[in-house]
Amino acid sequence: MTTPHPTPHTPTTTTPIRVLIADDHAIFRQGLATIISHDSEMQVIAQAENGEQAIALFREHQPDVTLMDLRMPEVEGVAAIGAIRAIAKSARIIVLTTYDSDEDIYQGLQAGAKGYLLKEAEPDELLNAIRTIHRGQKYIPPDVGAKLVQRLSNPALSERELEVLRSLAKGMSNADIAAALSIGEGTVKSHVNRILNKLDVGDRTQAVIVAVKRGIVSL
Repeated sequence: MTTPHPTPHTPTTTTPIRVLIADDHAIFRQGLATIISHDSEMQVIAQAENGEQAIALFREHQPDVTLMDLRMPEVEGVAAIGAIRAIAKSARIIVLTTYDSDEDIYQGLQAGAKGYLLKEAEPDELLNAIRTIHRGQKYIPPDVGAKLVQRLSNPALSERELEVLRSLAKGMSNADIAAALSIGEGTVKSHVNRILNKLDVGDRTQAVIVAVKRGIVSL
């Protein structure tokens, strides 16, 4: 009786997924790099500590997937995403952030990100998201998707209304806002009324509270 010879193992020659990490916290960047490097199918090719570096390193390395924080010095995440997409329309970018307000989610995805993941996610979810985005698919967890739907169902504020809302968040009066924006007080009142209607609130204080919760303005 002849013993069959074992089939020789053919080593995989799959090219690793090349990942760029952009985050202004060095310890967090290194943690991500460690998690990703433990996966044989992935490779961290560069790390950026601000948005400006992220854009430059993307141009230099042309990574397969970019992990992008939203709040960074020099150039913030949303602007960096837009700049990278201008370099390469097919860029695959995942927002990786602590911010889950509906406005942050909307802005990140509108800028061209293909995925949105919170920093509290488990390592396996991060790796799965990278693979999913690399395949050309989107990665939006259910809770993030629900907030995005809520954002899309809300009437959008105009640029002028956003300016007025930011002024309200600073505690400015109608007269102060009118002087700062070089418009009449009556115009300011009209903008405030439209803001209250769009945010579905009854007064200026509630408008600011809702705006902060949604990530439209920051205090």
